Amino acid sequence: MLEGIMIGLSTAFTLTNLMMVIGGCLIGTFIGMLPGLGPMSIISIMIPVAITIGDPSAALILLAGVYYGAIFGGSTSSILINAPGVASTVATSFDGYPLARAGKAGKALTVAAISSFCGGSIGAILLMIFAPALATVALLFHSSEYFALMVVGLSAIAAFAGSGQVAKAMLMTVLGLIMATVGEGALFNLPRFTMGIMDLQSGFGFITLAMAMFALPEALYLVLDPSRSNNETGGEIKDLRITKAEAKSIAPVIGRQSIQGFLIGVLPGAGATIASFLGYAVERNIAPKEEQDQFGKGSVKGLAAPEAANNAACTGSFVPLLTLGIPGSGTTAILLGALIALNVNPGPRLMVDQPEIFWAVIISMYIGNLVLLVLNLPLIPYIAKVLAVPRNYLIPFILFFTMMGAYIGQNNATELLLLVGLGICATVLRFADYPLAPLLIGFILGSMLEDNFARSMQIYDGIQFIVERPMTMGLLGIAAILIVLPSYRARRARNRAKGIADGD
Repeated sequence: MLEGIMIGLSTAFTLTNLMMVIGGCLIGTFIGMLPGLGPMSIISIMIPVAITIGDPSAALILLAGVYYGAIFGGSTSSILINAPGVASTVATSFDGYPLARAGKAGKALTVAAISSFCGGSIGAILLMIFAPALATVALLFHSSEYFALMVVGLSAIAAFAGSGQVAKAMLMTVLGLIMATVGEGALFNLPRFTMGIMDLQSGFGFITLAMAMFALPEALYLVLDPSRSNNETGGEIKDLRITKAEAKSIAPVIGRQSIQGFLIGVLPGAGATIASFLGYAVERNIAPKEEQDQFGKGSVKGLAAPEAANNAACTGSFVPLLTLGIPGSGTTAILLGALIALNVNPGPRLMVDQPEIFWAVIISMYIGNLVLLVLNLPLIPYIAKVLAVPRNYLIPFILFFTMMGAYIGQNNATELLLLVGLGICATVLRFADYPLAPLLIGFILGSMLEDNFARSMQIYDGIQFIVERPMTMGLLGIAAILIVLPSYRARRARNRAKGIADGD
């Protein structure tokens, strides 16, 4: 391993490869800030450029830099305008946007930058140490385990609900799962629930739904409630630095979620989105009662958890890609295509036959995270000034990026009609105090849940895969605990309050 690290260092620290890291991080960061242009889009565009470079290690370093740069930069639009254009930054908006609205945009961006850096760096170190061993572990996960993992993700939905809103959160999750069934099914390649609309054959677009659930209702909410626009201190930029107490509180969160996010990223098909949702849910569930109440209202822990988890998962996703040749997500599937186009055969032999590529990519990840931190921290005061724009002028800005993101995502005018219709429904639900995040989580996990469940049913000829796969049963047991735990906590709190009242 030490020999491989030395080869990686000598390859990564050439002038060309350092320029590739910096260039990839810059491109990824700025593209990630634009809702609708996620890492998949920009990597697809960059592949022809990468192929012309000639050197496979330099080309892959450039594409990897674009990938984690886009994840790093994706938090900016989530925090500033509540428009998560990338699925893995949806959880970032839950606490990032309330912080920005409270005049703490600078602090939110600082916490996000530091958490992203730590998550990516810890992920790169873990990748360096455990890549060969983790590749073997990843092979133990089959369709049934992935189905159970999705159930775990859905069972943590109570973490995204406010006090007394668990039933509403569950209802919204079911609605999200229903929406995920629109389009072609997992078992048969036939359209369903499309109502004869050709553009719905591939289902609802994630970007359209994300914009309709978060960005568009925010703009409409500001129009319908002008007093809220005038009273909020969102235009004031203060608290750019995090305090010593805040740094002390988020340090263990970042440590835990970097490790958890990395391990989830290693699993093919899991990825940064599930890592960020689970990271947020875990930290809320283990937080003390008074801190739990702050989640969703501007908690620095609630912001640090998904940011550390999604960047660590982004790094972890390179384990199955490089060591097994298995893409863990849509983005790594595109990267796999780029590897093949560069005549590089990912798999167990890669670190033996072409160690300069394998280790150079890993070393470049750590350099890239350092570059991203150095690039982003000085720019935070200037990026945060977006919120200094009066709200009346910010509304058209939000609407423009929302509609642009939805259109670019599918390159289809029908998406704009869907965006408006879903956005109006989301605004009504928001006024009725229904949480919108569970709907999006249900939608994201729904198709993966169905695909893996259908595959497991086919392989094991029925539902007995739950009994035959001990790991599946274990994960479903964790899901059951996550469902029961919030109710148990609430009942215990009620009994304690009743005991105090009786004592009085």
